[in-house]
Amino acid sequence: METVSPHTHSLQSTLTYVFAPMNKRALGIAIGVTSGGLIALATLLHVIIDAVHQPPLALLAQFFYGYTVSWPGVAIGFTWGFATGFVVGWSLALLRNVFTAMWLLSIRAKSTLSRPFLDKI
Repeated sequence: METVSPHTHSLQSTLTYVFAPMNKRALGIAIGVTSGGLIALATLLHVIIDAVHQPPLALLAQFFYGYTVSWPGVAIGFTWGFATGFVVGWSLALLRNVFTAMWLLSIRAKSTLSRPFLDKI
């Protein structure tokens, strides 16, 4: 009978958290709020501070329908930034979960194949 040391139990509980799947909705919301907030903040600063040398923020209208550097553009920019960030975050979490699952599956398969064959009988 094999005894489990406290260090082994600690390592197993740590690895459980390391390889746990990411929550797609949570990462999507986090990146969406961040990107939407950054676009809204940049637009707000451009509306309040009318400096001479500004980055061409109006070019976002090429990607975000209805966006302008104005007060309504702050809300429109936040909405489009949130939507874009949500899709990117959700996709990143999905890809991470898929690749981690494939990696763990290959490790388990290699571990199973490395054992002697007749031990299963």
